[in-house]
Amino acid sequence: MEQLNKTTFIGGIILLILTIGLLFYASKVSGGPSKYDGFAQCLGQKGATFYGAFWCPHCQKQKALFGKSKQYLPYVECSTPDSRGQTPICIERKITTYPTWYFGDTSSSTGEISLSVLAEKTGCVLPTETVK
Repeated sequence: MEQLNKTTFIGGIILLILTIGLLFYASKVSGGPSKYDGFAQCLGQKGATFYGAFWCPHCQKQKALFGKSKQYLPYVECSTPDSRGQTPICIERKITTYPTWYFGDTSSSTGEISLSVLAEKTGCVLPTETVK
């Protein structure tokens, strides 16, 4: 009987260690902030706005530069769900090319823009690559 309790106890400890390890691994893989979270948020804080369309391949490439941080981009969808029209805000802003970026200084740029140019235009700090 004492052997059974000892085995159960050791099994429980092993299970606990495995569970903690799995939770730690999952938080590293999917959770936590991404590299460009702060940069993408700063763009919006500095008055930048990214106008695009879900069907636009250049807009998809622009978003891809931010990886998981694209969720924080100051993005405005210009296409109607049927891809045949434009949303009122984009008509009002006279957006004719995707992607179009408007900046806080009232300037604008069209086409895919590098992260370094976005940093220059907004004053947002671009994260540097880390050496492993």
